[in-house]
Amino acid sequence: MNVKQFVKQHRDDWTQLEQLVTILHKKRRSMTSEDINRFHRLYQKAAQHLSYSQTYFPKEDVTAYLNGLVSKAHNLLYKDQITSFKQLHHFFSTTFIRLLLEQWKFVIVAMILFIVGALGSYFAILNDSLHLYSVLPADIAQGVDPEQLGKGHEAVDSPLMSATIMTNNIQVAILAFAGGVTFGLLTVYLLIYNGIIIGALAALFWQHGKAYDFWAYIVPHGMIELTAIFIAGGAGLLMGYKLFVPGAYSRGYQLKQQAKRSVQLLLGTLPLFVIAGIIEGFITPAAISLEVKYIVAFLTVIGLLLYIMIGKLLLDKKSANARLATMR
Repeated sequence: MNVKQFVKQHRDDWTQLEQLVTILHKKRRSMTSEDINRFHRLYQKAAQHLSYSQTYFPKEDVTAYLNGLVSKAHNLLYKDQITSFKQLHHFFSTTFIRLLLEQWKFVIVAMILFIVGALGSYFAILNDSLHLYSVLPADIAQGVDPEQLGKGHEAVDSPLMSATIMTNNIQVAILAFAGGVTFGLLTVYLLIYNGIIIGALAALFWQHGKAYDFWAYIVPHGMIELTAIFIAGGAGLLMGYKLFVPGAYSRGYQLKQQAKRSVQLLLGTLPLFVIAGIIEGFITPAAISLEVKYIVAFLTVIGLLLYIMIGKLLLDKKSANARLATMR
């Protein structure tokens, strides 16, 4: 069965469910037992169709449509029965992981854009150190001093620094995903620009023989922080791509659908920014050995990989169960 046949075969059920969602949302207290039974039956069928579509048509727009429909129906049916904790658990264990896996290619593209900017500025400054003042903003170029790295950490206000860093990083992520509205151009600029800054600083510290120290202060929080920015950037790039190539749907429809996905992905990155901010505020400036800081970076990478791998295993298990239910 191809995607057109799949849509044609089940479109009437989806339309009925969508109409019921609208009606029951407005008249929830006047629901009859017949309405509930019909709603529940259509919801179960749509959930099975979503699982099938995720398996065989993961890149088609019908999968995004079904995901939105099932989510709205699920929230309407169970919103009085599910605790906030369970909703959060479902979002971070299922919804966020699924969205991340569906758009992993755009996350990789975001990472490549960042690396391109970093490598460009890195080699430019290695070739001529005076390029530092044309690459970096004036306040950074004049204020950074490699010889002072690691000194003066006693004077750091860690809670304030952590909160400031979290706020700044979240702002960057919001701009990166919102940049999709500009057909992804702003997102591309932000990713390359942030890469340029890191690459320029890395070259500067390399020239002063402080590369090992520099990366020890960057990677503990940087692994999580950059992952979150790449996810947000990937969401912006996907939105921009869908606006460039809307396919069978209008650009307005694609903007609406991709904006929903992007907001969910952005919300999923917030805990990552919180963790990165805590590390950058408390561990990065702490008077501990550089080796310990590298160990923290290694542990953050392992934690991220385990989170994604376990989430994927849970998703695969749910999809397998749904397929079995459909076969029955």
